[in-house]
Amino acid sequence: MSNHLTTPAFSLSVSDVLTAPELGDAPGIRHGFFTRRGGVSTGLYAGLNMGLGSSDDPAAVRENRARAASFLGQPDREIATLFQVHSAEVVVVTEPLSGDRPRADGLVTRTPGLAIGVLTADCGPILFADAKAGVVGAAHAGWRGAAGGVIEATIAAMEGCGAQRENIVAVLGPTITQENYEVGNDMRAEVLRGTPDAGRFFAPGHAEDKAQFDLPGFILARLGAAGVAARFVGRCTYGEESLFFSFRRATHRGEADYGRQLAAIAIDR
Repeated sequence: MSNHLTTPAFSLSVSDVLTAPELGDAPGIRHGFFTRRGGVSTGLYAGLNMGLGSSDDPAAVRENRARAASFLGQPDREIATLFQVHSAEVVVVTEPLSGDRPRADGLVTRTPGLAIGVLTADCGPILFADAKAGVVGAAHAGWRGAAGGVIEATIAAMEGCGAQRENIVAVLGPTITQENYEVGNDMRAEVLRGTPDAGRFFAPGHAEDKAQFDLPGFILARLGAAGVAARFVGRCTYGEESLFFSFRRATHRGEADYGRQLAAIAIDR
């Protein structure tokens, strides 16, 4: 995909995108938790599908991403995103990405005018900012990445770019919530091996070998333990079909694929 975009004829409105005052009120920071509203994709991907890895029409995805870039004040640049692998790997970016996307799950930048973001469809999208230092970050935190340290690695990468931990704020965007997130006991055991006190984030499931996992609560606890002020926007990807794509909902329906929503952040030029 070219890094040089033309301004789309259609502009997203503020009602199409979720924002958080913790980030929106920070001087020099632009951000958005994009919903599926305002896009050109159709069928399973109806709306603002941002997934380069989906089987959607690539031209539709390019247009959708151009609309997001324009909303962030970067109409001539592609938003930097990753080949996400549920890891704790984080990359620092200083210019628009070209060629193969890095295999990682967190990005950090201090380059004005460079928007960075992560794609999700149930996992937790976290946006970070230290407005004083002019450093921002984005992390894709599913249970495996969150348990494996992607949150802490993103914070450390921000500090390496000059951020101060006490000045970092983080907002967790739309994520699957506990009532809709049934997991197996093997997954529960894996989380507890790395985080022994995480039992409070599991509730009994509908079957003996199942549990309901509070992924947002787990993520917020990791952020708090890392010394970063954080909040969850309180929106469930699975439960709000008109607003969000959901991998799990698509799986339960036997659908062949699913769309992805974008969470992105940038420092003003």
